[in-house]
Amino acid sequence: MNYRTFGSTGWNVSEIGFGGWQIGGGGAFGAVDDDESVRTLLEAWERGINLVDTAQMYGKGHSEEVIGRALKEWSGSYIYIATKVQPVQWPHPREDDPEMTGRYPSEYVREQCEASLRRLGVETIDLYQLHGWFPKGLEQTEWLEALRQLKREGKIREFGVSIRDYRPEDGVALARSGLAASQQVVYNLFEQRPADELFPACTDSGTAVLARVPFDEGSLIGNWTADTYDTFAPGDVRRVYFKGERFPKTLEKVAQLKAALAEALEVPAINLAEMALRFCLSHEAVSCVIPGMKNGSELSANLRVSGMEPLSPELLELLRSFNWPRNFHNPDTVV
Repeated sequence: MNYRTFGSTGWNVSEIGFGGWQIGGGGAFGAVDDDESVRTLLEAWERGINLVDTAQMYGKGHSEEVIGRALKEWSGSYIYIATKVQPVQWPHPREDDPEMTGRYPSEYVREQCEASLRRLGVETIDLYQLHGWFPKGLEQTEWLEALRQLKREGKIREFGVSIRDYRPEDGVALARSGLAASQQVVYNLFEQRPADELFPACTDSGTAVLARVPFDEGSLIGNWTADTYDTFAPGDVRRVYFKGERFPKTLEKVAQLKAALAEALEVPAINLAEMALRFCLSHEAVSCVIPGMKNGSELSANLRVSGMEPLSPELLELLRSFNWPRNFHNPDTVV
């Protein structure tokens, strides 16, 4: 496992982290077995992963509970735990510049932090993140004092934010301010825009970057077929994300991407999941990429990528043409 410096915190974190949404259950990504999740977490930590990212809303706290179970069984090296607090009310996906006031009241943030501490079974959360960041937060700063107070009390070590899906521009001014230790943002072969302005701003200010959704919620693993959509159970978020014409259009884009890579590398077939992770790790601003994983085979597939050479400048230039940003959460968005 390779390790990278986590912004200006001084932490050395595994370049591949453990994304905890899938192990939260609730049908969001199909069936999940808690015992298997605990085994997978323990194996991940044994094999060098030392950062786990979760949230209060993943399975209504269940992801945190499962991680807490695994931590009770773990006696090895230190594991960095990152979790998130969701706003009291989410703005509509159509809303471009929502108010920050009232989203993270001080007492609410405290209550949610203490609940997360109990579920995780820890005394301190390493990285406590706002699950939704809204740029007006640079002026409406109730959230900031709440997090600073938790840090003074030792309940959290550092705080960061998670940028709303497909709005990387929302984090640029915050990165330049240096107020947050980290930013979590969607970054993958189809959503490359964070590299334009956000990543340079984060690098300049020492803000760590957590790259999420490296597989585009599954499409960039490269094994979907025309029948895959019908296998998504009711309640699976992918039934919403890829509804209607989105699914066949995604298959078409993935096929084009695989063909272009195979031709450029002069190979008959491409391991697209491997290329997707390598793409994320090829940018020096990325401190850690956090794919989800539910079992040992998915873990092993992800871990194979650590330590591989960055993609060549020529290949990265080719991949720029596949930038295809979408907003899965906005019902008005078409592909």
